[in-house]
Amino acid sequence: MDSEFGKCLEDAVGPAAASVVTEALEGPASVSVRLNPFKWNADAEAAGRHFSCGASSVQWSGHGFLLDTRPSFTLDPYLHAGAYYVQDSSAMFVGELFRHCMAEMEPVGRPFRVLDLCAAPGGKTTDLAASLRDRFGNGFILVANEVMRGRAGVLSDNAALWGDPNVVVTSADPAAFSRLGGFFDMVLADVPCSGEGMFRKDPEAVSQWSMENVALCRTRQRRIVADVWPALSPDGILVYSTCTFNRYENDDNVRWICDTLGAEDAVPGSMQALADSGGAVRTGSGFLLLPGFVPGEGQYCAAVRKTAARDNGKPAAMKFRRGPGIDGRKGNDGPDAWFREEVRFRTAGDMLVAVPESIDDDVRLVSAAVRTLRSGCTVGRMKGKILVPDADLALDIMLEDGAFPSAELDSGQALSFLHGDAMVIRDRPEGYLSVCYDGLPVGFVKNLGTRCNNLHPQTRRIRMDIDKDKML
Repeated sequence: MDSEFGKCLEDAVGPAAASVVTEALEGPASVSVRLNPFKWNADAEAAGRHFSCGASSVQWSGHGFLLDTRPSFTLDPYLHAGAYYVQDSSAMFVGELFRHCMAEMEPVGRPFRVLDLCAAPGGKTTDLAASLRDRFGNGFILVANEVMRGRAGVLSDNAALWGDPNVVVTSADPAAFSRLGGFFDMVLADVPCSGEGMFRKDPEAVSQWSMENVALCRTRQRRIVADVWPALSPDGILVYSTCTFNRYENDDNVRWICDTLGAEDAVPGSMQALADSGGAVRTGSGFLLLPGFVPGEGQYCAAVRKTAARDNGKPAAMKFRRGPGIDGRKGNDGPDAWFREEVRFRTAGDMLVAVPESIDDDVRLVSAAVRTLRSGCTVGRMKGKILVPDADLALDIMLEDGAFPSAELDSGQALSFLHGDAMVIRDRPEGYLSVCYDGLPVGFVKNLGTRCNNLHPQTRRIRMDIDKDKML
């Protein structure tokens, strides 16, 4: 390990702890998953059976499990159905801090508004989405943003798999959100960092590390937070996190936010006991999770409450048109009857999109301010007078059971579907079928009787050669 890094680590955690971390960084990375509670509920024993390995609960996540070995996730239809997300257990600590902060906030009398500012690839977004739905039901909007367009596409796909229609995916520079002055009740800024906590998983993070890069990251992190600060409401909470150890990008930046932008510590006292029992270290301003002390990788997080009312920008009063489309009001058939909640339809070219009515106005405000990649549920594409259902519709949690005839696939059929292979499904009606594995929808086919048109998107298909004997 670089001697300069060693000195930096000792400066952050002390010589004794640094020695433990350095030794742990020579070992293998951990493996963990977090379940989607609106698609799959399981305890550690059931999760272990599914993954064919030992599984133990993550202390700070009610739906997180550490796995003894790394399965072939690509060959698991549950992953493609959005039933779980592969996420480092230390990163789940950020979601727990978010939940503790959210629990202390008063009801706002409108949809609760949250921004996940640097969201790709989507681990923390999906964690927040589940937590928000658990507390507010359909009364929240979660804007997941990624400025890099390539990474934003990955984020959009992962949000679609998770299937929560109250997640809006955007791709904008943090400064663009200043147009939404005081709009968000909470902001999560999981800022780009020097990546010390990723050393076990990413060899490039080791080769790219330097004190010069640490300094560059610290400056960029301050710019990101300062740019988005006007979008946070007065008394709103910012959760700040990195996957690095050094104090320059962590505690020093949190103190800078408080002193320069106007904020105070907002870490709930209820987090301390959890940190103590789980091995997280309480720093001057937040928590540090260190390999060797916790099962997962490196993570830092803190929370501050905005005290300054200045620099909030103008109130979010942007004009928008209601636009084309109709309200979804539970008709007898067709798209009106497909959803378990009230929606508003809108069109984008020949594409039909359904947005939960509870957040439609907020979605339009966000879309008027920043570049929006997805919102609500993509219902399908019109081909003449026929609506061809979109893959995202099958995965959406607001789709009514029985909206489409379904076909249950065995393991081999499920893999063939996800691979994009031709299929034959017998004894099911012709037309569009929702195909499922263990009752979990994974997509659509059009059953022609003698064969099926596979509607699984090219971009989501399994590209590796399939050895069905290795399927979970």
